[in-house]
Amino acid sequence: MSSEGGPAGETPVTSEEFRRACGRFATGVTIASVLDVNGAPHGLTVNSFTSVSLDPPLILICLGHAVTTIDAFREARHFGINVLREDQQALSDRFARKGEDRFDGLEWYRGECGVPLLPGALATIECRVRQRFTAGDHDIFVGEMVRVHTTEGEPLIYYASRYRRLEA
Repeated sequence: MSSEGGPAGETPVTSEEFRRACGRFATGVTIASVLDVNGAPHGLTVNSFTSVSLDPPLILICLGHAVTTIDAFREARHFGINVLREDQQALSDRFARKGEDRFDGLEWYRGECGVPLLPGALATIECRVRQRFTAGDHDIFVGEMVRVHTTEGEPLIYYASRYRRLEA
């Protein structure tokens, strides 16, 4: 047994190896959104989004502890998910930038649960927070879908640190 806490002979995976391996999994791109306690909208680009359960309809997102809006998500009872279409890369880039009001001058609307939603998304999902827990340097938010709207179109895809498009 190693004094490092793992089995003898195992070397820890580096951050670079972790990112490279996870980058080999193609994902869609979403913007998670929330209103803070003062009613101001906040959001960020998230590709750590997945379905969890059909009954009840649960999804999850993972937010890093360093995310500037994490407290707004921690305090909220509802959050939104906006699944981006292939022509919304500029929105993904905007919500990935740090240090600015991402909603400033941007068209958005309040969903029935009050969460900020973006017009033109492939899907807008309103979720009630069911559970939040910490895993490593992230919080995992499990949300129960309470409202959904979908449209036709092609998704924005992210793979190997680049945006991609589906080929027919």
